[in-house]
Amino acid sequence: MSKRYFGTDGIRGTVNQNKINGEMFFKFGLAAGTYFRNLKKKKQTAIIAKDTRLSGYTLEPALVSGLTSAGMHVYTLGPLPTNGLAMLTKKMNANLGIMITASHNPFFDNGLKLFGPDGLKLSDKIEKRIEKLIDTKISKHLTLPSILGRVKRLENANDEYINILKNNFPKNFSLRGLKIAIDCANGAGYKSGPKILKDLGANVYDIGTSPNGININSKCGSTFPKKIQSFSTRIKVDLGISLDGDADRIIICDENGKIIDGDQIIAMIALRWKKKKILKGGVVGTLMSNYGLEKLFEEKKIKFHRANVGDRYVKESMRKNKCNLGGEQSGHIILGNFATTGDGILVALEVLYSISKGKKASELLNNFKKIPQKLVNIYVKDKSIINSKKCKKSISQANYLLNNKGRILVRPSGTEPMIRIMCETKDKKLMTKCINLITKSIN
Repeated sequence: MSKRYFGTDGIRGTVNQNKINGEMFFKFGLAAGTYFRNLKKKKQTAIIAKDTRLSGYTLEPALVSGLTSAGMHVYTLGPLPTNGLAMLTKKMNANLGIMITASHNPFFDNGLKLFGPDGLKLSDKIEKRIEKLIDTKISKHLTLPSILGRVKRLENANDEYINILKNNFPKNFSLRGLKIAIDCANGAGYKSGPKILKDLGANVYDIGTSPNGININSKCGSTFPKKIQSFSTRIKVDLGISLDGDADRIIICDENGKIIDGDQIIAMIALRWKKKKILKGGVVGTLMSNYGLEKLFEEKKIKFHRANVGDRYVKESMRKNKCNLGGEQSGHIILGNFATTGDGILVALEVLYSISKGKKASELLNNFKKIPQKLVNIYVKDKSIINSKKCKKSISQANYLLNNKGRILVRPSGTEPMIRIMCETKDKKLMTKCINLITKSIN
């Protein structure tokens, strides 16, 4: 049975439409609180963090009301990267961690990412159980007035998160002498991103650190890497770092102004970890991972596993194959030794740790030649159009044209109302022809 509310990465959509409004967030809070309360743990605690969207001020109180109505005590943390929320959920022994965010989406979207007490995103099984509770009568889950939950604000969440990150590296780790630019996308990492780099001694130049509620991801951040590219080139830095709205993704710009995506970052970390003999089980990528990355791992005798697109599926494959490294081309990278979900700031520190040893970013982050790849996003009213005869026929025709000289991937977005078409082949004319063929069947 398919899920009604949850997508590939939590719940997401346009604010004040359908499922993203105060009424529904109360129901989400009540249902999630009821599910975790019924696990009969002594401590009934939920912690909530958010990114910088204006709608967070509307949605957070509704969510808190739902959780406390179910008898859960709630700590609110304010703006904090998603992995910071995951880390603190585990550290504080909370029953549940909830991140209010729509990640890399525009400001008018918002949503939820839910984490269990182990700091891991909830499984499909648990999400379905919560969905059942959402659709039942509210009065069935309201707790007695005497045992309503209490609410407390924690002001030091970013400092706690930064301390956890620092403890993952040697005490003598220093970025002194390095010139670093960071674009925080006017999002959740706007405090902790620049602060940890400064704490470690770097000369830091930051942009995207003035959120106003509606400028999150607006022509900045990892989905708009030209911003960090032009900024880094102008001030001539050793490394440019670009995060997304909830700081779980990273795109990098090297000292020459070249944009480096998640595949090249994963390659660099994998090769370093293999050399240090700390890489376990190989590496997990996705169906979108460049074939050049797969060939590199084949040459270096590193096992490579492809998962469905979505960080949850990457994490599930990492567990199944006992891997400690996985990620996506988009820059969502999971360092399994240190984190349970993607963390752009943590990955940046892992890269900077190597650069601090005297190597340049361009040397470290150029380990394979990418096969030309193009991604086209098509907005649609109904994503089920991908199952139409016309669309299926066009995909078959495209595969026939490619004739094993490339690959095509057509999938519905798990977070936005769009169909994503990816084509990968050395023949750029053929690539365009295949994409156009499928696009016409959708439009």
